[in-house]
Amino acid sequence: MDKRQLVDQLVKQLESSARAALAARDAAAAEAREGATPDEKREDARAAHQLHSFGRASQGRAQQALSDADTLATFRPTTLDGRARIGLGAIVEIEDAESGEGRTFFLAPVGAGVTLTGPGGDGHLSVVTPVSPIGRAVIGKRTGEVVDVTVDGDVREWQITYVG
Repeated sequence: MDKRQLVDQLVKQLESSARAALAARDAAAAEAREGATPDEKREDARAAHQLHSFGRASQGRAQQALSDADTLATFRPTTLDGRARIGLGAIVEIEDAESGEGRTFFLAPVGAGVTLTGPGGDGHLSVVTPVSPIGRAVIGKRTGEVVDVTVDGDVREWQITYVG
């Protein structure tokens, strides 16, 4: 699997997220400026404050997404063989020991929670970072090992079935 395609896809999603956040910021600013008469604005200072806070938060989200995209500019994941230890850039498949449910993820430095599409539209991969519970559990492990991860307060046991 061409991991560079996954990184490029992640960058595009982060940039799209930044554009959406900036649009929300601009809409909040326009609403604060033009959404009410001066008398209404004085009477409802709370609404103006909320719009201002929303705009600041949207600006922060946009800056974080753009910073994350910049981080990926130098990220060059390598191909790993099935015996390699899991590290940044790994594609990892895990299987729930109890239910048999499988999950595939891409271990990246940023972009947690983003869903990527496999090459040719084949399957989906979740982006996981090393600071996430799953990322911390699998770093340094190999195919065949079992990891315990707490998810929503429940400890789940997953077996690593593939590393690439």
